[in-house]
Amino acid sequence: MSDFKIRLFEDDASIEAIGEGLLACNLPREAWTHEAHLAACTWLLRDRPDIDPVSDMAGIISAYNVAAGGVNDDSQGYHETITQVYIEAVKAHLAEVDSAIPLYKAVNALLLSDRGRRDVPLRFYSKERLFSVQARRTFIEPDLGNLIDI
Repeated sequence: MSDFKIRLFEDDASIEAIGEGLLACNLPREAWTHEAHLAACTWLLRDRPDIDPVSDMAGIISAYNVAAGGVNDDSQGYHETITQVYIEAVKAHLAEVDSAIPLYKAVNALLLSDRGRRDVPLRFYSKERLFSVQARRTFIEPDLGNLIDI
């Protein structure tokens, strides 16, 4: 997973634009990166108390995927288990950082941490379990570790 260069954010406005674009379903598809996923989730958890990512993210991301020309089926698009793992990672991260720091600094710290890595779910799930249709469609418990350790 180290083949990917981490793209950090320079300001809060760029993260807010990603979050707003996700919600409006008009974020350019190429902008929906791993970093954008975590930035949007951080923004939602920290700055949008009207949205509950745990229960609302499936609808938000699924609608965005369709609007961006994608599909949500048994092999592509929205993945519930991966999404819930990263929501827990972002929650844990936010619990440890000063809530007064700028959003972009909180997001960049997450991206540079173990919790922000692209392979975080594979610390807790075997590939077979994580990439199953069931895990894509519903949240399933991990088979390799406890998410409390995220």
